Parts: sequence; structure tokens; C-alpha cells
Amino acid sequence: MGGASAAESVDVAIEAAGGTLHGTLTVPATATPVPVVLILPGSGPTDRDGNQPGYRQDVYRLLAEGLAADGIASLRIDKRGVGASAAAMPSEEGVTVETYLADTVEWMEFLEVDDRFSSLSLIGHSEGALYAILAAENVPVSALILISGIGRPAADAIRWQLDRADMPAALREEAENALVALEAGRTVADPPESLSALLRPAIQPYLISWFAIDPVERLAELAVPALILHGATDLQVPVEDAKRLAAARADVNLVVLDQVNHILRKALMDRQSNFATYSNPDLPLAAAVMPPITDFIRKHTE
Repeated sequence: MGGASAAESVDVAIEAAGGTLHGTLTVPATATPVPVVLILPGSGPTDRDGNQPGYRQDVYRLLAEGLAADGIASLRIDKRGVGASAAAMPSEEGVTVETYLADTVEWMEFLEVDDRFSSLSLIGHSEGALYAILAAENVPVSALILISGIGRPAADAIRWQLDRADMPAALREEAENALVALEAGRTVADPPESLSALLRPAIQPYLISWFAIDPVERLAELAVPALILHGATDLQVPVEDAKRLAAARADVNLVVLDQVNHILRKALMDRQSNFATYSNPDLPLAAAVMPPITDFIRKHTE
């Protein structure tokens, strides 16, 4: 069990509707079939390593290395429109949850036919936790690991974040009106300019499709073994969301990691020092992160 001393990482690609998708496959050096994990990234322009413009975190690269050290293979991906997969999304307007879900299923099928792998599990981080739940409805998997995921419809999670922002009351009201419209399936022609990153018209079709999903309801309908992993000092998604997800089924496992933040680094609740970890890729994952992940995968794949 585990203890792999070496692993090979290679770039891989698949043809999907609208273009080519790219990722990195890391496989331990062994002749015996091993479990493989598909790592699903969070929201925004997040690449296969967990990085965004201006923020280098390498969180998914470090997860892949931690898995490989325990003899578990992994695939981490540039989602459509990001990194090497940028050309697969010529415009934002046509992208919905179904777009990314179809891509996820394509990657799962890519892994399923590889005889080097004995089982397939999913790790979803942040928004990727939702895609792990939805993908498991489409392709059988051995285990789900949902990290830093929201446990409520996305519009409510955004409300939580906006309530904690330093925002004038009039602007907060405009934002609320826009969220209500999008929840009802209506686009918003002129969202506040200061909220264009969140509510710009080009991404509203995606938001409408995203807001319609309750992750707790969907997880409750699955029979797949699930681990909810959450940092106690996550400033982006509160621990209450992890507890909501864990309450979806009596057999869901919940692990809350003390002094661990959204990107799985050791951090306090202090906002400045916590967010400073987001641009320091040299920081290792917190020591408590990998053991529950690898233990859970081993438990449900051997």
C-alpha cells in the first residue's frame, strides 16, 4: 500500500466538442494497476496547477505529488478556456454548467479505458466539488473527495461573500436585485460596473445554470462514498458549508482541518496573512491535508 518512490508526469490531451482539452497525468512507477484520481479545479481562470493570473498557488500540483507519493495516480486539467485549453472556448456566452460537466465526463472516460488504473475517484476543489458531485451521477466512481466546497446554491454563497465586503448599501441592493433575476432565469442588461467581474452579461448564462443547482440535494441522491474536507480558516467558504454537505447523507465523512485555509495551506483567520499564502507557491500543503485523502481513497478502492 502506497509508498511509491517515483512517478512520471506527462501532458495529455483529448478532443471534446469545440476543441482540444489538455492536462497532466501523473502515474506512479509500478507495474501494478493503481487508483487514479481526477482533480477538478475551482471557479474562474484556474489552471491545472491551481493557479490564476496574479496568483500562483500550485495547490493541484502539490495534491498530485502527495497522491503519487502514496502510489495513487492523478490527472489535473486546464479546464475549457484556461491555459493550454484556452482555444476550446472562443466565447464565454455559450458556456454553462453542462459545458464543463460534459468535459469532465470526457476526461473520466479517458481514464476509465486506461488499464494502468484499478479504480477512478474524483477530487473536487471549491467549485470543482460541485462538478465532482454532478459527474458522479454520470460515470461510476469509487470515491468522492470534496475540498473547500460550497454547501448551498451558488447565489447564496455569493450573498455570503458580498455581505462581508466593504460595499455601499445601494450597490449591495443592486447586486441583490441582479442575483434574484439570475436565480429566476432572467439576464441582467446593465449590472453595476463595479461588479462586472462577477455579473458581466457574458457569464450570465453560466450563472443562471449554476444558481439552479443545490449541491446538498444532489449529493443526497448519490450512493458514492464521500469525504468532505474543509479548512477551519477558509475565508472564502465557511465551515458551515462543509457541515451542510456532510448532512446530505448519514454516511458522509467530514474532516475539518485546524488552521488550514481555502488553498490547503497552514494559516490563521487573519485576513492579510491568510491571503498572503495565495501568492506563495513555495509553501507546502498543510501537513494534515494528504493523510485523510489518501486513506479514504485506499479504503474505498482496495
